[in-house]
Amino acid sequence: MPLIGYARISTEDQTPLAQSEALQSAGCAEIFEEHASGGNRARPVIARVLERIAKGDTLVVVRIDRLARSLSHLLEVIERLEGKGAFFRSLQDPIDTASPQGKFTWQVLGASAEFERALIRERTKAGLASARSMGRVGGNPGLRAKDPEVLRMVRLARQDGYMERLNENAQDWVHHVRRLRPDMAWEDVLRIINGPLPAEVLGRAGRRETDDRLPAIVAAIKEADPEITLQAICERLGSMRERTPRGRTSWQPSSVRMLLERAERLGLL
Repeated sequence: MPLIGYARISTEDQTPLAQSEALQSAGCAEIFEEHASGGNRARPVIARVLERIAKGDTLVVVRIDRLARSLSHLLEVIERLEGKGAFFRSLQDPIDTASPQGKFTWQVLGASAEFERALIRERTKAGLASARSMGRVGGNPGLRAKDPEVLRMVRLARQDGYMERLNENAQDWVHHVRRLRPDMAWEDVLRIINGPLPAEVLGRAGRRETDDRLPAIVAAIKEADPEITLQAICERLGSMRERTPRGRTSWQPSSVRMLLERAERLGLL
């Protein structure tokens, strides 16, 4: 089973060398390094790794905290890997979902997380009931009263947070948007880069012949990740709920190869 390593550091004075050496010693054929905060779930490198990983592969990290900083995030990643028929292993923690013992550990963690969520819900309900019985109502008084100034401040805060999230990973998607728009419809651009877009690219798209649509989508996926395999493109198209040229829901590498060849003839690659 191919082992794919992932190393992460979060500060400028750190180096991923020690993690990479440990992953290499564990037999990882590929190692991906990322400089990002563990609290940020939208990390571009790990997103690409999870997109590319295939059935039978194993994602390997030195420690769990290199991948996720919360139990819910860890379980989310493991469930995504399991859905693709892949596995997860932590070198310094007792988790290896390819083994019965490791899978049992993961199941215990999942049960613990669900139990914790249930406790939090019950405590929250009890706290709110107690507060109401004493005449207190939770929330922002200004919002409850629909104070225009408070509503305006909340809107501004949300807009600032939204723009900050866009700016954090703008280098990963802006060039794709500029290349795809306005020749490709917004819905297709959204599916390809799976992210929000700024207002300047939301103009009306020109009409494209139906036969050009699938080659354009496949070409965009290929250009975004030149090393992606035909099978990975099949999985990507399936997750986008795109139908094959014959209207089927199940994609085959031969169909993707045909579309890539057509994309080359059309000058899309």
